[in-house]
Amino acid sequence: MMPVAVFALIGAGFYWGLFNGDDTLASPLIGKAVPEFDLPPIEGLPNGLSTADLKGQVSLVNVWASWCVPCRVEMPLLNELAAQGEVPIFGINFKDRPEEALGFLDELGDPYTRIGADRNGRVSIDWGVYGLPETFVIDAEGQIAYKHIGPFNRRSLEEDILPIVRHLQEGAGS
Repeated sequence: MMPVAVFALIGAGFYWGLFNGDDTLASPLIGKAVPEFDLPPIEGLPNGLSTADLKGQVSLVNVWASWCVPCRVEMPLLNELAAQGEVPIFGINFKDRPEEALGFLDELGDPYTRIGADRNGRVSIDWGVYGLPETFVIDAEGQIAYKHIGPFNRRSLEEDILPIVRHLQEGAGS
C-alpha cells in the first residue's frame, strides 16, 4: 500500500506543477543593453538592422523564420499592431533563405520597420534566443525590458507586452 501512496503523491505533485507553475522564463539580458550587432537586410529588401536602430524610441524586436509554424500564428497580430502604429516592430530573420523569407512576408504581410537577416544564427544566440518566435520589448535607451517566448496571442499582447511598452513610452516622453 505504501508504494501506491508514494506514487500517487508524486503524481499529484507533477500534476500540480504542470498546471499551477509560473511558465515565464527569466532572461539574463533583461535590464541590459541589446547585444552589439549589425545585420544586413534580407536580399531584396532595402534595410538591415543594427544596435543603433534600437535606440531613441521604445520598440519591439521579433525573431522569426519562414519555416516556423508558430511565427505564422502570431503574424496577423503583428500586422494589426503595426497598422495601429503604437510601437515600431523590428525583425530578426533567423537562418532563412532570402527567397523563403520574402515569400513568407508576401503571403502573410510585412509588419516590420526594418529586418536584419541572421543567416548563421549568431546574433540570435547573442540575444539568448532558443526557440521561435521570440519577441523583445526594447526601451528608448536600447535596453531589453521584456522577453516573450513563443507566439503571443491577443491576451498576452494586451496584458503583458503592450502595458510594458506604454509604461516605457510614458517614461521616455514618447
